[in-house]
Amino acid sequence: MSKRDYYEILGVSKSSSTDDIKKSYRKVAMQFHPDRNPGDKAAEEKFKEAAEAYEVLSDADKKAQYDRYGHAGVSGNGRGFSGGGMNMEDIFSQFGDVFSDDLFGSFFGGGRGRSSRGRGVRGSNLRVKIKLTYEEIAKGVSKQIKVKKHVNCTTCSGSGAKDKSSIQNCSTCGGSGQVKKIANTFMGQMQTVTTCPSCNGEGSTVTSKCTACKGDGRVYGEETVKLDIPAGVQEGMQLSLSHKGNAGERGGSPGDLLILIEEEPHKELQRDGSNAAYDLHISFSDAVFGKQVEVPTIDGKAKIKIPAGTQGGKIFRLKGKGFPTVNSYQRGDQLININVWVPQHLSAEEKLMLEKLNESSNFKPNPDKTEKSFLEKMRELFT
Repeated sequence: MSKRDYYEILGVSKSSSTDDIKKSYRKVAMQFHPDRNPGDKAAEEKFKEAAEAYEVLSDADKKAQYDRYGHAGVSGNGRGFSGGGMNMEDIFSQFGDVFSDDLFGSFFGGGRGRSSRGRGVRGSNLRVKIKLTYEEIAKGVSKQIKVKKHVNCTTCSGSGAKDKSSIQNCSTCGGSGQVKKIANTFMGQMQTVTTCPSCNGEGSTVTSKCTACKGDGRVYGEETVKLDIPAGVQEGMQLSLSHKGNAGERGGSPGDLLILIEEEPHKELQRDGSNAAYDLHISFSDAVFGKQVEVPTIDGKAKIKIPAGTQGGKIFRLKGKGFPTVNSYQRGDQLININVWVPQHLSAEEKLMLEKLNESSNFKPNPDKTEKSFLEKMRELFT
C-alpha cells in the first residue's frame, strides 16, 4: 500500500514556512488526538500518520530529501528507516512541545512527552557516508558499519545517577515535569500547563551523579549498526535510520542516523538516472562488415550484434539492463554508444589500398535524406 503525500496529510504546500507546517500539524494532531478519540483505531492511525509527516517536513534535511526523492528519500523502502515506525511514546516524546504551547494542550495530553517518556534530552542526529558499487545499487545491499557516537552509560543505564536512591522526584512539580496554573479569563477559569522550571520538565533531580558518565547518562563509544539499503538509490540521496544517532542525555531518546549515499565509479559504465551507459569502440572494418561483440552490464556480460554498415554515434539499447527505481518494479536500460575507431598510423601498402577504395562511390559520404536527425534519435531514446 502506497503512502499518502506528506503535504496532503498536513494540508500544506512545499513553500509553507516551518511555523505554518507546525500550526497545520497541531490542527490535524488535535483533531485525531487519542484523548479526543478514545478507542478509535482509525483516528489513532491518522494521528501517527500526521506525526510521521511532521517528523519529515519539520526537519530541513529530511524535507529536502523528500522533495527530491519522495518517500524513497526518507523511508528506505520500509526496511527499518524513518517513517511509519513511530509509536505513541515516540510521538509524545519528540513532539509534545507542539501541544504544550497551546492553551488547550493541557486538556489533550500536551505534557505527555515528559511525563510518559520520563527524563532527559533528545540526542542529536548523526550523518555518515556510504559508498556503494553499481552492483550493490542494482540489487540492494545489507551492510554493517561501526559508528562512533554517544551511547548510553552502562554503569547507570543512562540515568546519570550513582544509584536509584540518588534519583528524587522534583519537589516543585511532584515528578510530573509540569507546573499547572489556573488563569481567570472571560470564559472563566482556564488551566494551563508549563514546563517545570526546577527540573526542566524531567520530573526528577539527581542528588549524586554517576562517576562513569559524570551525570550525563551517556559516554562516547561505538555501536555496530546494520543498514538495509534498498535497490536503486542514487548519489546524494539521504536515508534516515530512526533512533540510531547520539544517545540522549540522562535517558533522553536518541537522535537519528542519516545515511548519505555515494556512488563508487565503475571501470566501464556510467550512470544516467536509471540508465547505464557504455562506450563501445569498434574498428572501421567491424563497422563495415558487422560483428557480434560482448559488452559489460551491471549484471555481467551480454552479447549484441553490430549490423553491417553501422555508423559511428549509433546508440543501441538493452531493455531492462539498467538500474531499478526505488520503491518501483521499473528498471532502466543500458545504452551502448558506438564509436568507430579510425587508424592513425598506416603502412604505405595500406594507404594505397585505401586510396583506391576512396575512389569508389560506396566510400563517398552520402547520408540518407530520410535518416532521422541526431536530436530526433535522442528524443526517441529518452522519452
